[in-house]
Amino acid sequence: MAGLPQLIEDDLRELDAAVDELLRLSEAGAALLIDKGGPLISQRGAADKFDAATVAALAAGAFSATDMMARHLGETSLSHIYQQGRQAGLLISNVDDNLLLVVVFPAETGAGAVKYYANAAVDRISAQMQKAAQRDPGAGLDLVSLNTLDLSAVFRKRE
Repeated sequence: MAGLPQLIEDDLRELDAAVDELLRLSEAGAALLIDKGGPLISQRGAADKFDAATVAALAAGAFSATDMMARHLGETSLSHIYQQGRQAGLLISNVDDNLLLVVVFPAETGAGAVKYYANAAVDRISAQMQKAAQRDPGAGLDLVSLNTLDLSAVFRKRE
């Protein structure tokens, strides 16, 4: 597949529902669904308390760097990275070839519970992305290279 598949309203509704359930069950504060190149696709929860676009770009870079270090050490698959601070924890989960799920949660919340519910959300998001990709195999969007002045390739009328 050549990048992110074309998403329709039903896809976005399912992605949001998966992330909303994760936030409700884990008691995390916010979650971002991001392209591995850094662009923000969706934000849920209290993501208005920080610059979500900047966090998305930095999370993508952190995951990419950690993934490359892991590969140099012989690890072929990186599924999560976790960071803990005094006030907040951060879990970055690999969804598929194109997406990452970033979960921001209070430091006092158990990272294990967040990871447990994030795994279920990742499975649900991945399944929906596969469904979206099957609608138009071979087509896809590279959000990093996208010309934001001409979004005609992104939006199209319903058939």
